[in-house]
Amino acid sequence: MLAYLIRRLLLIVPTLLGIMLINFLVIQVVPGGPVEQMIAQMSGHAMAATGRFAGAGSSETTTSNTQNRPGGSASVGGESKYRGARGLDPDLIKDIEKMYGMDRPIHVRFFRMVKNYATFDFGESFFQGRKVIDLVLSKMPVSISLGLWTTLLIYATSIPLGIAKAVRDGSRFDLATSAVVTAGYAIPSFLFALLLIVVFAGGRYFSWFPLRGLVSDSWEKLGVFAKVLDYFWHLALPITAMVVGGFATLTLLTKNSFIDQIHMQYVMTARAKGLGERRVLYGHVFRNAMLIVIAGFPSAFVRIFFTGALLIEVIFSLDGLGLLGYEAAISRDYPIMFASLYFFSLLGLVMNIISDMTYALVDPRIDFESREV
Repeated sequence: MLAYLIRRLLLIVPTLLGIMLINFLVIQVVPGGPVEQMIAQMSGHAMAATGRFAGAGSSETTTSNTQNRPGGSASVGGESKYRGARGLDPDLIKDIEKMYGMDRPIHVRFFRMVKNYATFDFGESFFQGRKVIDLVLSKMPVSISLGLWTTLLIYATSIPLGIAKAVRDGSRFDLATSAVVTAGYAIPSFLFALLLIVVFAGGRYFSWFPLRGLVSDSWEKLGVFAKVLDYFWHLALPITAMVVGGFATLTLLTKNSFIDQIHMQYVMTARAKGLGERRVLYGHVFRNAMLIVIAGFPSAFVRIFFTGALLIEVIFSLDGLGLLGYEAAISRDYPIMFASLYFFSLLGLVMNIISDMTYALVDPRIDFESREV
């Protein structure tokens, strides 16, 4: 097991490099980078200034003067590789490129990024003027709160419910819970969140829960027990919305996995030996049936922990990592984009290794030493 673990840890490096390289190359060809956004802002300001003096002369006169004066668009060196750069001084564009680090060749930028990321140096945000690591850490409490409690509640609900449905397959209980599970799967979490706001957060009926933030403004002045209550009071609605929208898949997966194992030959043999149904279920079936559930844990954890809460964060005004990554993608804030990608990829690779280790804990018969990585 130790040799397998070492091999998997060593494979993280080339895998992470490959992920970063592919995404780095893709982002380089996507239009609308930070330089173009800065040029667009400057061009917008320039057009606004031109509009204020439009009464001083006709547009033909303004265009003619622009083309004939030094530094005008006709004398700045022709076409630019950036959209909207026509009419701007090439030296100014070079300064903007240097400011964002775009003046270096693409391979130099990539290897410099890899070197910095190896020491978790993610640089500074292009548009927020803060270190990326500080931004991530400031948003982390929201994402940890949503992801951790949602994951725990989904697994704590889905696994027992799935087992109960498998044991009572075809019964009224199975049919009734299937209707609830199907409804939860069919209703998007953000739509259910809006329903919760309308009913319980002052939208129309009751004002039992707060609508925004992770804690109250007076949280620092509260006692320890009051702080805990205030924290969960703010999380009640967003977590409920995420759990309702996320427990259906795991419940059905658990049920189908247990049904497959219940009809195996070894289960009938155990029953023939006189073992009780509870001992057969939890002593033999549980260990085998839970393997497929454990296999999906890493991807489910990463999805819920970071990316699944974007709309929930927006609806409940929770400033977390999902919202930070979305805003960075919209504004082409490359340091935040690549740092988020690096962190999520690294976490996913580590979680896959943890998943394999959990396999061995659940079923000691599994031996990874003979497995080719």
